[in-house]
Formats: sequence, structure tokens, C-alpha cells
Amino acid sequence: MISERDRAAVAAQLDREPRGVRRVAHRCPCGLPAVIETAPRLPDGTPFPTLFYLTCPKAASAIGTLEGGGIMREMQERLAGDPELRAAYEAAHADYLARRDKAAVEEGIEPLPAGMQSAGGMPERVKCLHALVGHELAVPGVNPFGREALDLLPEWWRSGPCVCVPDDPEETP
Repeated sequence: MISERDRAAVAAQLDREPRGVRRVAHRCPCGLPAVIETAPRLPDGTPFPTLFYLTCPKAASAIGTLEGGGIMREMQERLAGDPELRAAYEAAHADYLARRDKAAVEEGIEPLPAGMQSAGGMPERVKCLHALVGHELAVPGVNPFGREALDLLPEWWRSGPCVCVPDDPEETP
């Protein structure tokens, strides 16, 4: 369940109404949602494979800077050559799928088909650090590349919240 204030914050962060939100999976140190957990299917039944969705635009921008610096290419090379890292990344993928299937059961909806993408390129590629960081923030210690990226990020929250949301979302900011 998500509060109206959190829903308003996420809508402001995304610049649109969020869909299929189950809960806030992680909060920034400023107190606002940073990652939400979404249902595996949108209300109209459309598959939505991204279980943990990074919503904080400051965090997303910092991650985009990392991606632009070519770090994913280096991560991909390490994934190919390090069996322990590969096993940890495969375990992160299994965790993601299990949590997504559990969310489907809890929502009373059909789980996504086996073989459907999970997030961030798992388990074969390092494709989207936003998704991997979202997973790591929601479930600390499970996603090795999400953790690495998170450790490289500046403290994006230091300059204050990414959006302004009144205590009563019915009020105008």
C-alpha cells in the first residue's frame, strides 16, 4: 500500500501518475520514495517486468552519468571473466524473478511468463544500472552490480529533496 503523499511524490518525480504501484521499496535519506515496487502487470493486464522502479530523478541523473562514462562495458567484461561474479549476478536474477512471482501471487494476477526479461539485462548482460541500483536499494546486498554502481554515486540527496510535496497532497505545493 502506498500513501497519498507518497503517490503524489512519485507522480511529481515521474512527471506522470504512477501505475501498478504496490509499495515504496526504498526511501532517499530526504524521506521521499526513491524506489517503488510495482505489480508485474499493469491494471489493464499489460506485462510490466520491472518490479523495482527507481523514481528519484536526482538518483536517476547520477546513474545516467555513470552509464555515460562507460562503466557498464567494464562490468560486462568482468561478468564474462569472473565465475564468482557471474554466480552472484545469476543469484540476483533468481531473487528478482522470485520476488516478482510472489508479487503476482499477492496481487492475485497471472505471473509473467517464464523467460520474460527481468531487469537491467540480468542474468546475461549489464544493460541498465537504474534497474540494478533499484534492485539493490530495495533488497540490500543482493545485486552485485547494483551495489557497485551505488557505491560510485555521489550523495544525490544532499542538496535537498528532488520534488516538493506538501504534507497534505490535496494542497498545492
